[in-house]
Amino acid sequence: MNKLYGELRGWGCDVDGALERVINDDELYLACLQSIAHDETFFSLGDALRAGDNERAFDCAHTLKGVLANLGLTPIYDIVVRIVEPLRAKSAEGVMEEYEKLLAARERLEKTIRKYVN
Repeated sequence: MNKLYGELRGWGCDVDGALERVINDDELYLACLQSIAHDETFFSLGDALRAGDNERAFDCAHTLKGVLANLGLTPIYDIVVRIVEPLRAKSAEGVMEEYEKLLAARERLEKTIRKYVN
């Protein structure tokens, strides 16, 4: 776990804050990380954006924003904020570009977890 946590910290994640929120339960935190890395909400967001359903896209992005914040996944959180805020203002300008960055960050998280967890 220390190597995983070290890599996440090096990426800019607030692992220590997230661990405090889960009462330093490594197993729970790891389960949450694995869950968010495979969360269908990432893909539902893309579907909504492609369909022009900005309300549903906002709901998906806002959900991800909360979970990512709680898990201390700051680099991914920062991207999703750049999706949430335009959608909140009823604009989708520049959002697809940020969505592509979000997918790349999700993939990076998934690969990082897989590297350290069998």
